[in-house]
Amino acid sequence: MTSPLFRPFTAKSLSLPNRIVMAPMTRSQSPGGVPGPAVAEYYRRRAEGGVGLIVTEGTTVDRPGASSDAKVPNFHAPESLAGWKTVVEAVHAAGGLIAPQLWHVGMMRRPGSGPNPDARSDGPSGLSTSGKPVTEPMSEADIADTIEAFAKAAAAAKAIGFDAIEVHGAHGYLIDQFFWDKANLRRDAYGGDMVARTRFAADIVRAIRTRVGADMPIILRFSQWKQQDFASRLAVTPDALAAFLQPLTDAGVDIFHCSTRRFWEPEFEASTLNLAGWTKKLTGVPTITVGSVGLKGADFVSSFKGEGSEVGELDELEAMLARDEFDLVAVGRALISDANWAAKVRERRFGELAPFSPAALASLA
Repeated sequence: MTSPLFRPFTAKSLSLPNRIVMAPMTRSQSPGGVPGPAVAEYYRRRAEGGVGLIVTEGTTVDRPGASSDAKVPNFHAPESLAGWKTVVEAVHAAGGLIAPQLWHVGMMRRPGSGPNPDARSDGPSGLSTSGKPVTEPMSEADIADTIEAFAKAAAAAKAIGFDAIEVHGAHGYLIDQFFWDKANLRRDAYGGDMVARTRFAADIVRAIRTRVGADMPIILRFSQWKQQDFASRLAVTPDALAAFLQPLTDAGVDIFHCSTRRFWEPEFEASTLNLAGWTKKLTGVPTITVGSVGLKGADFVSSFKGEGSEVGELDELEAMLARDEFDLVAVGRALISDANWAAKVRERRFGELAPFSPAALASLA
């Protein structure tokens, strides 16, 4: 096999047979926050189908307002952790590797929603997604408790047998709200300029490191765009991006998961590098690219509105990977629609790949 997608990859204790990562995709198929047997089978099938690393759907940490959906799995209740242990065992039995994505939705939570409808939503400045004040900003105690919640979840993941940890710092959720100047108006140590606004995420990474040890890889997912504002950008120049990434690198991020809506789009003018390419160039840290891989047509946000996508070509992606612009490739909707996507690509059976249909979002096939 000459495709760069099927070269092995190693980061600390993580040794992957190929460069394909299953992207975290919210499924809302875990009633009461507990991932059941169907969830375990869903991930097992992707491992059996040849995915190098599975990153789970977002799973929420132990804070009352962390979730806006009672069917999203959590990562703290004993019965939920038992469910995740079954998932890990199923994936490992199929020869796969898996990381949980640890998540807090922050002010993206709909008032009165989720498993704790009376809980207050958390946010750096208590602002709604439209920028209106709706609650008190997180106190220093709230921040400390949230950092500890991420660390406890990571420790549980290691104890259960997960192979790496991913922290969700993208798409306008809580950690990303700390990054974003429109959501973070704080004047203390967790606010200020773009570099100062990385402290919350950096403190979470450092706290996780103390619980999981030196060898377990920590992945941080981040994005320029927000669900609240697709055109938003944290960094508008390479120099600004370098300044933003440095504290996170110093904190101990081992892999950056660079979320874009379309992987082929250059991040800055006068360069063909995408966000993952620039992040690797500026930090020297391995990166994951993501965004409509294997598909053409509607992007993920449009998919939730009922638009499907056709199977897309991989030539450009493979060329970028062959140039070592990034290290890993996350695949989302294509893997929801076709559990054997990786195996079919490896064997160049492109005509057998299933196109994405919004109906796939309603099941755990």
